[in-house]
Amino acid sequence: MSIIRWLAIGLSTVATLIPLHVSASERKGIVLIVASSADSLVLKDGRTIATGTYLNELVIPATALIEAGYELRLATPTGKKPTIDARSRVASHFAGDDGALGRAIGFFDTHESMQRPISLERALNEGLDRYVAVFVPGGHAPFTDLAESEDFAAVLRHFNKHGKPTALLCHAPVALIAAVRNPHGFRTAMANGDEVSAGRAPYDWPYAGYEMTVFSNTEEVGVEDRIFQGKLAFYAADALRVAGGLVTHAKKPFEPHAVRYRELITGQNPASDHLLASLLLDALQSAHE
Repeated sequence: MSIIRWLAIGLSTVATLIPLHVSASERKGIVLIVASSADSLVLKDGRTIATGTYLNELVIPATALIEAGYELRLATPTGKKPTIDARSRVASHFAGDDGALGRAIGFFDTHESMQRPISLERALNEGLDRYVAVFVPGGHAPFTDLAESEDFAAVLRHFNKHGKPTALLCHAPVALIAAVRNPHGFRTAMANGDEVSAGRAPYDWPYAGYEMTVFSNTEEVGVEDRIFQGKLAFYAADALRVAGGLVTHAKKPFEPHAVRYRELITGQNPASDHLLASLLLDALQSAHE
């Protein structure tokens, strides 16, 4: 059965994916899931709002990986379990299925793969060679810590160097800027609206010239107006473009869109969860062949 066919059947509802158990003989490798530790975000006007990881963006790819025979190891910058953004605990992210939403919450709360995360520092110390891929779910949280994390930059550079699948969803691709030469200076310049100075920082950025996607400016403006009532310090799409990425988006806001270019796999928005999972599984399957 092809990956796309499997996804059409197996991902049509989270109900078929939880609980998940794969025998030792069926396991194909370990995927490192890196999630933000952040639970708050500072807006451009200085106000702090609650944030976190989007539930569907974590659970849908995670359960797809488990069902396909992969083990998961969850890591965060601090080693604490990620916070789920309350705005993502809605059935609309699960095709309107309240039961699927409940089971997704149950998966995050109780499944062994989601418990006892390790720190990124520990993941590096234990060695990254053991992992066949890395996956990063979105929500606005990656803006705050992953995008400026030296440990996460080391993770990115390892997977880039070895050509192993590197998947990031929705806002998570903004964390690719952790691998620029001076991420703090880059972020500061972007927040100041100084794209010229920001453009000087990404020297030796491993993803320069890569095709990629991320939450679009149009989508972000809608979130700012309807939910935040305030502006972000800068937009993810602008940051990746200035860094040297070739950023594309779906024709209409909030339509599924994902891009696979070399080892990098990126998804645009929450609706791209299934599509990103499909591309990641295809990349892993290709690596096995």
